[in-house]
Amino acid sequence: MEKSPEVPFKEQEELASDILERRSVERGSLDTKTVRWIAINASATVAIVYVNKTIFSDPAFRQCQLSFVAFHFAITWTTLAVASRPIIGAFAPARTSALGILPLTIAMGANVVLMNLSLAHSSVVFYQIVRILLTPLTALMNLFIYGSKIPFFAVMALVPACAGVGVVSYLEAVSKQSSGSNHTSMLGVIFAFSGVAVSALYTVWVSAYYRKLKMTSSQLLLNQMPVGGLILAVSSYYTDKYPVWAEITREQWTMVGISGLCAMLINVSQFYIITHAGPVSSTVVGHLKTVLVIALGWIVKREVVGPESAFGVTLAVLGIMG
Repeated sequence: MEKSPEVPFKEQEELASDILERRSVERGSLDTKTVRWIAINASATVAIVYVNKTIFSDPAFRQCQLSFVAFHFAITWTTLAVASRPIIGAFAPARTSALGILPLTIAMGANVVLMNLSLAHSSVVFYQIVRILLTPLTALMNLFIYGSKIPFFAVMALVPACAGVGVVSYLEAVSKQSSGSNHTSMLGVIFAFSGVAVSALYTVWVSAYYRKLKMTSSQLLLNQMPVGGLILAVSSYYTDKYPVWAEITREQWTMVGISGLCAMLINVSQFYIITHAGPVSSTVVGHLKTVLVIALGWIVKREVVGPESAFGVTLAVLGIMG
């Protein structure tokens, strides 16, 4: 009878450590530091929606979308580059081919640009409620691209979510009762649904690149940001209409600075939440942010809420929480 080959003790130790680490990530742990990062992530996400909405309400900034995203990428890359230095040691940098991650980088840039364009031409409630479709679209893309199965009860939970988005979309796009800066134009509808589709593709690709390159989220972002920022900066020269810089007020510059700070906090905190709180807790945080943004859209911005809109939002929120 043949003996199974013995595994060296060091390899056994590394294997056990890897298994324990993987299980820890899957279960997640809500320690004080993780809760703090969740609070930072939720606050920054809610804040950036309204800060960017205010910025894009000015026609001067509405027409320089690519350069605005390039600015966000530059701030995030600078933060990650500093965090990866040995003196801080938040994570170890890893290099990969810029050409190899080019499709992912382009998808990342298109994702953010379309989200901002949607916000510029939509009400805050419509912008956020359409983002709920990210979950079903990601599941469908995983199904068709990688053959991943979708549990029956998960599909049933997505039905009211999609129905709610449909109700709100119809009321926002077709109804002629609302008007003004909070009104959603047909262009806003197109940007919103295009943005969600690209976001779903980006989400699926991120998982694939993680498995392929064996890099952490921070390492991957550190490689993506300079390439993506450069592409957006060069493209903005041909597509954007820059404002007259001398006419920009101090308050507007402050809002731009706050937007950049929020973008950096979101990018940095999101990775910590996923790796330390686990995917389930991360999903719950996403739902919390959706509810907060929608609620503030009604309370702070005083956006008009009819019974049909309230019904649609309720359907969508119950769907994602189910």
